[in-house]
Amino acid sequence: MDYVMGLITSCLIKQGIDREPSMQIKSIVTLAIAAMCASLLSACAVVAVGGVAASASVMADRRTPGVQAIDKGIELEAENALEKRFGDKANINVASFNQKVLLTGEVQDESIKNEAGDYVKGMKNARSVYNELVVGPISSYGARASDSYLESKIKTQMIFTDKLPSNSMDIIAEGGNVYLMGILTQNEAELAKKVASNANGVKEVFAYFDIISDAEKARLDKQGKADESQPTSPPAHN
Repeated sequence: MDYVMGLITSCLIKQGIDREPSMQIKSIVTLAIAAMCASLLSACAVVAVGGVAASASVMADRRTPGVQAIDKGIELEAENALEKRFGDKANINVASFNQKVLLTGEVQDESIKNEAGDYVKGMKNARSVYNELVVGPISSYGARASDSYLESKIKTQMIFTDKLPSNSMDIIAEGGNVYLMGILTQNEAELAKKVASNANGVKEVFAYFDIISDAEKARLDKQGKADESQPTSPPAHN
């Protein structure tokens, strides 16, 4: 614990937060460690529920592997481009699920918010864009650590909620607000919103789900199981 605190403190000092150890740094370190612990618990839960650690998230995700790759590409491209363009004038987080893109964070003025939204809308693989950027002061490291902890806590609760396909969802916390994305039935969507709303520290919940029928759910889940049964490497030749 002392080693981790010293390591994170050193990093924060390099960022210019404080030249002397302070309660601010200790608070940030505590939140960061709590978030890491919650993330580890989430990972363990996925293994327990999914059975196979390496394939649990892919097995339960209702997106095709191709769409998962597209979503990751959108996130990487957009975050890199927006950070390069705006630098310390903005803190922009990009989340993409089923090619629906969510922008959260803070920007210095309305023009940056609009420009960031227009850039993502112009990306060829972005199906729709939800611009939830807030015009105001850039969030502190402590606030971001608190959001990370809240995010991990809700993810863990989702994993242990029966009849909720947690790996077919994305959960983003920003400024105490929680944004939900995913491919769910109407009943699953209502349950997910209820779980998130009941978590301590949540201000408001916003849902951007793709709602599917029970028949489509059965088809996707059946296909997921079929995909999981396929070999992940070529058969060995004797």
